[in-house]
Amino acid sequence: MHPSKLLKTFLIASALAAVPYSISAAPLAQSRSVSSTQYHYATVDGVRMFYREAGNPAAPAIVLLHGFPSSSHMYRDLIPFLAGKFHVIAPDYPGYGYSDMPPVDKYAYTFDHLAASTQGLLDQLKVRNYVLYMQDYGGPVGLRIAMAHPERVKGLVIQNSNAYIDGVSEMLGKVFIPLWKEQNATTLDAARGFLTAETTKFQYFQCALSPDTLNPDAWTHDQMLLDRPGNDAIQLALFVNYQTNVASYEAWHAYFRKYQPKTLVVWGKGDPLFTIAGAEAYKKDLKNLEVRYYDGSHFVLEEQAADIAVQIKRVFASKKIRKS
Repeated sequence: MHPSKLLKTFLIASALAAVPYSISAAPLAQSRSVSSTQYHYATVDGVRMFYREAGNPAAPAIVLLHGFPSSSHMYRDLIPFLAGKFHVIAPDYPGYGYSDMPPVDKYAYTFDHLAASTQGLLDQLKVRNYVLYMQDYGGPVGLRIAMAHPERVKGLVIQNSNAYIDGVSEMLGKVFIPLWKEQNATTLDAARGFLTAETTKFQYFQCALSPDTLNPDAWTHDQMLLDRPGNDAIQLALFVNYQTNVASYEAWHAYFRKYQPKTLVVWGKGDPLFTIAGAEAYKKDLKNLEVRYYDGSHFVLEEQAADIAVQIKRVFASKKIRKS
């Protein structure tokens, strides 16, 4: 079978695996095991957003915010480990995963807007208090949510997501700093290099602990969604808008210093994009902090989901954190 047809078949099969679903927000059925993942859709400001849900809705909530170029699919292994202790919500942002992908002239692809859409979903689900798990793009999305409603945040889990310039690798700087200064054929072509299958696979394999154990569904799923017509324009818009995150770093540091949220940093120390220095930098402003390093890549959950779940439950699934 031709590779493009194979990818299309894989996408259809994956989508079928996500049914049944509801067009509007639907609570987790109490009759099902709390460890079972359910798949739903909710319409937020006219955009249908997909989310995975597991656990008892009466339990403390944890919201899993995905990175680039992935989706809630990156949390497929972590969710069952957490569902016994938490009400787990893992959304796909607009333009990602199984959520709607409105064109750039119909939806403003900025991190402010992704955060607003995600907050709208949480409001619709009546999830008012939560631990935020943030990987890669999940950091800029989650910290916007946290700053808008600091009273709702019961803790942060930060996994390979920068909030300090210290963690920006030379590889990223060479591509994105010129792009932020000027969008032209040269800078845009360089940025498109991050949309290729080779780069997607690189993010999973670079410094992976055991490459032979990595599930190819992960990067295959990511890439076929990146390859959808029109998705490149979405990603380029967010690449350009990422400079607003760097501009927000000082405000995020002020949030850390003022509110001191309980924070667990888990970091794949082989990440070629977001370096260990970025993880260490959180120590500058957060006092109630634990940092744990893992042998692994930017997508360290592919190999370390079980232990990371243990650490999350140890730090956050306590009598001190209750749903309210």
